[in-house]
Order: sequence, then C-alpha cells, then structure tokens
Amino acid sequence: MRRKHANLTGNALMILGLIVMVGGVGYAVLNQLPQLHLPQYMVQGAIFSIFVGALLWLVGARISGREKVCDKYYWLRHYGDERCRKTSHHSHH
Repeated sequence: MRRKHANLTGNALMILGLIVMVGGVGYAVLNQLPQLHLPQYMVQGAIFSIFVGALLWLVGARISGREKVCDKYYWLRHYGDERCRKTSHHSHH
C-alpha cells in the first residue's frame, strides 16, 4: 500500500474508532436516564463497542504510522536537544 493510501486508511480507521468509542460511551451514559426507556440489554454491547473502537483506533494508528511517537521522544531524549540528553558527566555538588 502506498504511503498516501496507508495514511488515509489509517486516519479513516482512527476516526471510525473514535466515533464508535464516543457512541458507546454516550449510549452507556444515556441508558442511565430512566425517562429515555432504552433497552437494558444493549448496555453490554455499548461497553463492548468502547473496546472495539479502541482497537480500531490502534489499528488505524499502526497503519498510518502514528504509533512511532515514542520513538521520536526516545530519539529526542538521546540525540536531540542538548538539554534533553542523558549524559554521565554531570557533577552534582
């Protein structure tokens, strides 16, 4: 898959995951209001949709390459800005 298509696919999966998660949380919260008369058996599906949405989010992040944020910070800490480098020649008096 080309980089542009991978980025678009990953972003679409991340958006879909976010929508599924927010929808699941919204339904679980709205189900607590007795005046809405929502079916009680759908709560387990709403909670499960939060996990499915998180999984979609992570798959999208993996495809689009956004999971490499920790690698960036590792690089910055060790090789980037001088203030962020771990050096052993600090002398503490």
